Amino acid sequence: MKMTQKYLDELTFNVIGAAIEVHKNMGSGLLESVYQKCMIEELTNRNINFISEFKVPVVYKGKELNIEFRCDLFVENCLIVELKSVSEIKPIHDAQVLNYMNLLKVPKGIIINFNCFNIFREGQKTFVNEYFKKLEK
Repeated sequence: MKMTQKYLDELTFNVIGAAIEVHKNMGSGLLESVYQKCMIEELTNRNINFISEFKVPVVYKGKELNIEFRCDLFVENCLIVELKSVSEIKPIHDAQVLNYMNLLKVPKGIIINFNCFNIFREGQKTFVNEYFKKLEK
């Protein structure tokens, strides 16, 4: 499948749908690690390809450094998904996703916060960058 803005938007919709299903079944107030295991099950059930705890390489002056940056889910090699169970999404969480997106040169990222009443309305935040803007619609 050719990566387009439409493809990424549909993939984002499906990942958020998976998060809504997890939230509907598990509720809020659990640890992030619980939601991560549930998301792994839900994405697998939906036949969505992903890597869990994907190591994000950090290259400094041409040398890859041994740094343990790991994104929660790297979906279809084009979408960063960071899972949270916090009282509110803070700017540091935004920065984390944006940094992962830039380091991996991927066009889109999502923060999903399970500590909310409604994932769709208040529990997710989506980011795009210059790579997204260059993709065909």
